Amino acid sequence: MTQAISVRTIRPAESRLIAAVCSAHFMSHYYMLLLAPLFVFVRGDFKVSYTELALALTVFNVVSGVLQTPVGFLVDRIGARMVLIVGLAISSIAYAIAGLADSYWVFIAMYGLGGLGNTVFHPADYSLLSHHAPKERLGQVFAFHTFAGIAGSAIAPATLLFMQAYFGWRGAYVGASILGLIVLFVLIAQPEPNAEPAHATNAPAKARTNMAQAWRVLITLPILLNLGYFILTSIMGGGLNTYLVVALGALHKTPVDIANMALTSLLAMNAVGVLAGGVLAGRTSHHALVAASGLAVGGVVTALVGLFDFHAAGLIVLMGLSGFFVGATYPSRDMLVRAVTPAGAYGLVFGFVSVGYNIGSSIAPIIYGALMDNGMPRSVFLLSAAVSILCISTVTFGFSKREVR
Repeated sequence: MTQAISVRTIRPAESRLIAAVCSAHFMSHYYMLLLAPLFVFVRGDFKVSYTELALALTVFNVVSGVLQTPVGFLVDRIGARMVLIVGLAISSIAYAIAGLADSYWVFIAMYGLGGLGNTVFHPADYSLLSHHAPKERLGQVFAFHTFAGIAGSAIAPATLLFMQAYFGWRGAYVGASILGLIVLFVLIAQPEPNAEPAHATNAPAKARTNMAQAWRVLITLPILLNLGYFILTSIMGGGLNTYLVVALGALHKTPVDIANMALTSLLAMNAVGVLAGGVLAGRTSHHALVAASGLAVGGVVTALVGLFDFHAAGLIVLMGLSGFFVGATYPSRDMLVRAVTPAGAYGLVFGFVSVGYNIGSSIAPIIYGALMDNGMPRSVFLLSAAVSILCISTVTFGFSKREVR
């Protein structure tokens, strides 16, 4: 009797749902970048200080960080697709109101509402992807999902400034909201297909976690270490991405145009690395080794840039290498989290560990900004490298011997 084919193709209904989920992730990152390119226009309109306007981002991160884990629990109880639809709708409506209302405090409140909408994306997305992607393709699907988020961040500044030039910053916010509503309609139009028995992971009611079980799941060492991974990578990437240009200028007198090319290389190759990492994650079960190796190479290369003054071409290539190898770890990171997650708790666990993004994003600017303020630009690179190396311990000890499902 011939052996059954081991790699199942993704059914059309699943492909459409996965594409819609990735599009929603694109919008989540697009929305997170709304204020950055429009900061000066919004500040001038409301006549507030930089600190007062930055309160919007603080409110967003606090609300998102506090509520993401409870929303993850909700995902596992009532279903991921409906939660994702509601969250994307809340986000899109919130930013439309932020653009239309002529009130600073309404603007701040809408960023709080946007933070609530943002809580759904990681728990709902990863739950849907885990349920509807064949396990042989899951690493690649996770990579597409991560790449979609990076693409949302990359395309946001140029498109928002284009809309601002024609319609003002308020028109840009409304335009972003319309884009989100289009994605919302696409998501609504994709029903959730039934999972096939060969890869079904939708847990029956008896396997779903209650609140007491939920906390027991979250305080296990592998999941806490994975939370640490998300925090550390957010500190590493957030600090380096934000301060790379100014740190290179202060440390090596690197011209601004060259430093910006190095930053572009870092970000672009990070996205390429995610796709390459997805292919690799689909061909190996040694996800901890992949993640540890990528972090090690990325950390060493970053340290070299801080220690030595490279010519322009060498600097651009090295920063690209750092971005590529760190990006290649993301699909394996997601596979590691899934490996230690009980069936029926994907939303809860991915929601919990993703809080690390909010924690890291909140503290990284303070830490790296203090280094720059105290005349320590070299430490920006060395700290980023040290955090990368430290992060290896989280994927090493956070990986369970449980078979990757």
